[in-house]
Amino acid sequence: MADPYQPIYLDTAERAALFMDSLAGVRELAIDTEGASFHRFVDRIYLLQLSTEHHSAIFDPLLAGVLPKLGAMIEDREVEVIFHDADYDLRLLRQDYGWHATHIFDTRIAAQLLGIPAFGLAALLDKFFGVKLDKQHQRADWSMRPLTSGMLDYAAQDTRYLLDLRDELRTALESMGRMSWASEEFERLESVQFSPDDPATSFLRTKGARDLKRRELAILRELVAWRDARAAALDRAMFRVMGNEAMFEIIRTQPTTREALAAIKGVPRGVLERHASQLLDAVKRGLDVPEADLPRFPRAARWDRDPDFDANVAKLKSVRDAAAQRLKLDPGVLCARDRMEAVARRKPKSVEDLREVTELRHWQAEVLGPDFVAALKG
Repeated sequence: MADPYQPIYLDTAERAALFMDSLAGVRELAIDTEGASFHRFVDRIYLLQLSTEHHSAIFDPLLAGVLPKLGAMIEDREVEVIFHDADYDLRLLRQDYGWHATHIFDTRIAAQLLGIPAFGLAALLDKFFGVKLDKQHQRADWSMRPLTSGMLDYAAQDTRYLLDLRDELRTALESMGRMSWASEEFERLESVQFSPDDPATSFLRTKGARDLKRRELAILRELVAWRDARAAALDRAMFRVMGNEAMFEIIRTQPTTREALAAIKGVPRGVLERHASQLLDAVKRGLDVPEADLPRFPRAARWDRDPDFDANVAKLKSVRDAAAQRLKLDPGVLCARDRMEAVARRKPKSVEDLREVTELRHWQAEVLGPDFVAALKG
């Protein structure tokens, strides 16, 4: 296993540019980012870690600024970029810098396609190299400055062994004939980015919202709007303003006085002292919404009322589960339910028809296609 140099902390534009000059000719790059979604309202990249065969560095974008040469490397199809669990990193890189990563290798996806049950980075490094990762800074506030030496050491761990892990997983994928599966998954990662959020309907995605009546949804809409505005003003994660449990208890009890609000467990004291009237007003606005204007979840698609739909999904699930057992894969990795539902809606008559189901991967159509088609015919 390679032993990368001691990581360098790059906190000026000059030092960062000199380091990037030293990477001329490098064709494989391990990348990780640190955000602060646990602490901030809008997440961004607060630290960017990089390792090559002979280099390790930690860029501080708050101090060193944007790194156009690094962006060019990440977008270069001749450079393989290795991540572990790339999805969120790719979204942040696209959001903050406009970088569109290509030629990706994701060690988490690779491990899942190999049927490795514990696919977190710590578990994989322990399994393959006997390396024990220290996770004490997992929920650290990476927006704080200065960063402690312990935080920097922790951040460096996440890319230090990724190139060697990539080698182990690629060899295993090739030996099992699954490298083409992984390549298709990696290629799809290139289009990952955050979708625009519609503030008019985003409250419906609150966990537990589907259990509410329409009047309660109206109160939820008002409370979420208030909480979002407070969190944005403070640049603080929403649950740090007020947790969902307290918000749903407000919806259930519908308080009309400060005393009733104060009796609700979980409403922060600071919120009570400074914003009680705003919360009570939010409840009242929800209660005052005319019956005809109460919010509702979008109606189910027409295909949900197909009398054969549930039965067909169950048939596909039986095929999927049997194949997963044979291949020693997690069933959800082999084919998630939403993809089976897409197949059930399309009702393919042949494997060729099945390949037209855009939600289904090509490798999934190859592995499951004939049995899926036979199950639906049966």
